[in-house]
Parts: sequence; C-alpha cells; structure tokens
Amino acid sequence: QVQLVESGGGLVQAGGSLRLSCAASTRASYYVGWFRQAPGKEREFVSAITWINDSTYYGDSVKGRCTISRDNAKNMVALQMNSLKHEDTAFYYCAASLYTANSRDPSLYNYWGQGTQVTVSS
Repeated sequence: QVQLVESGGGLVQAGGSLRLSCAASTRASYYVGWFRQAPGKEREFVSAITWINDSTYYGDSVKGRCTISRDNAKNMVALQMNSLKHEDTAFYYCAASLYTANSRDPSLYNYWGQGTQVTVSS
C-alpha cells in the first residue's frame, strides 16, 4: 500500500503562487498525480509524474502555469502553481497509480491522499 499526505494548501490571492507537496510512503507506483475537485464539478486531472523516468503530464487548464517535480530520495512530489486564478479554487488530491497505460484517468489510480484545500481569492 502507498500512503500519501498532502500539504501546502491555503488561501492565496489571484495572481499569486502556491506549492503543494505530496509525501509518499514508498515509490511502489508508476504515476503520482494531482487531481482537483470543486463543488459541483467533476474530478479533474491537474498533473502527473513518473518516478522512473521523470515524465510529466499536465491538464489543459493548468498547462503553462504549473510545474510538477519529484525528489526520489525523499519520496516527494511537488506541484508549483503560479498565476493562480479564482477558477483554480478546489480541493486538491495527490494519488498514486500502479498502471502505466494512462496518467490522466482518476479511475486508474489506486491510492489517494486526504487532500488539501486551495482557495484563490478574486
């Protein structure tokens, strides 16, 4: 089992930046991804990264504004979010997937953290 703990959420003004961190108990997964869900919205793919080759993936809504990175020595994945918008307000989840086929499908992720709230004031 992979245990995941998110941190770094909070309140930020529009145009500001926030750095989310995901601490994983092990690297026994292929992808580590970030998803978000706002009230009344479907769960949305934000970004993902692989432990073994540092491949990165981004959702259309955040491409160009977010950077995902990992530190294998610390079992940590970070999501740097810049130029934040009110529309980025959501509950953000870190997740780990054992599968290699698709990085963007939340149904393929096996383990989920508790999440962290990101609120962007307008």
